[in-house]
Amino acid sequence: MTNAAIQVEGIGKLFHIGGPQEAYRTLRDTITDAVRAPFRRLSNMGRPGKKKVDSTIWALEDISFNIERGEVVGVIGRNGAGKSTLLKILSRIVEPTRGRARIEGRVGSLLEVGTGFHPELTGHENIFLNGAILGMHRAEIVRKLDEIVAFAEVEKFVHTPVKHYSSGMYLRLAFAVAAHLEPEVLLVDEVLAVGDARFQKKCLDRMRAVGSEGRTVLFVSHNMPAITHLCPRTILLDQGKVLQDGPSYSVVSTYLNTGLGTTASRQWDDVARRPGNEVVKLHGVRVLGADGEPSSTIDIRKEFAIEMVYEIHTPGVVITPHYKFFNDEGTCLFTSFDFASDWSSRPRERGLYRSAVAVPGNLLAEGNVIVSLALATTKPLRIHVDEKDVVAFQVVDTLAGDTARGEHAGRMPGVVRPLLPWNTSFTPARAD
Repeated sequence: MTNAAIQVEGIGKLFHIGGPQEAYRTLRDTITDAVRAPFRRLSNMGRPGKKKVDSTIWALEDISFNIERGEVVGVIGRNGAGKSTLLKILSRIVEPTRGRARIEGRVGSLLEVGTGFHPELTGHENIFLNGAILGMHRAEIVRKLDEIVAFAEVEKFVHTPVKHYSSGMYLRLAFAVAAHLEPEVLLVDEVLAVGDARFQKKCLDRMRAVGSEGRTVLFVSHNMPAITHLCPRTILLDQGKVLQDGPSYSVVSTYLNTGLGTTASRQWDDVARRPGNEVVKLHGVRVLGADGEPSSTIDIRKEFAIEMVYEIHTPGVVITPHYKFFNDEGTCLFTSFDFASDWSSRPRERGLYRSAVAVPGNLLAEGNVIVSLALATTKPLRIHVDEKDVVAFQVVDTLAGDTARGEHAGRMPGVVRPLLPWNTSFTPARAD
């Protein structure tokens, strides 16, 4: 007997693009069309036919996976990969073209802000409506009512029609209802895209609590730190197919390698295309994890290195390699020059060189980091190689409590996140 909460077997979804959409047909329409059909054929004889403009696209194609009860699983992928379509099929909003999906237990869904809310009803009434849709008894909803309203922070407006709510209020109440009405399976699509950092932390904490209670969570997001914090397992969709299914760090690494445009490793095997000139040519660059292997996902706690391989063609030059590190907003985090190694002022012989800079753990903040490099001579100053955005990687923080964030799950500002020593002294109060 399987323990799967969600079983997806060969799901495919075909959408028609372009052609006329067929409206809902009544029995009267069908009978009328059947009577008129012979006359319509006669009137159309001899007329050139119009070609129907219609094309199709498979939003999902042969998707299969199982999710066990109590698992918290992430779903990631580029826009158009099929993530939202998958959740709509699992939520029974959309029927698959082929294959089948089976869910054991009560399902709570948050696919868009306020999905399932009636705008004319108050927040209070919508809570009961959503609970009824989930198949809950009134007594169950009443038991959870105060907790839902407190979580959503809409106490003053709970008896106001939700059409008057701001998008933030709408979101808070929608998430509170979906997460608190005790669904066995919770389906969440991009809930962290709206709302402030404090509410995002509340969402993450609540989803974590749902998972720890033995219920199942399927979480779609573009927020890679949230995925890696919350989900031990992640499914990567690409062009409607499962590209990878496994541990989140590994899957997120694959996603960043295929989605950023730069990777953790670049190699120029074609001699004619190698960056550089008659003095020096760049062969390759790699981001090396703590194990010395190429990696696009870096544990914030561990040291890593950026290594470049280059070939000196003109002997006697003093070459200075350097790197610039940027976040994905374009802010330069820091620059590192090779001014301290044995080769920093030493003329080079012809041959192949490897220069690596070690970056200590607990230095960079979590997020995407993009690296540019240069090879230069300083006397006189001449740039021989200048490669922008040559490699990229993601720094991933944890909630293990042993990093600078401690057990804080919310947003932490700053482009660096060093784990600094603190000292606290204590002077006891004197008794009078």
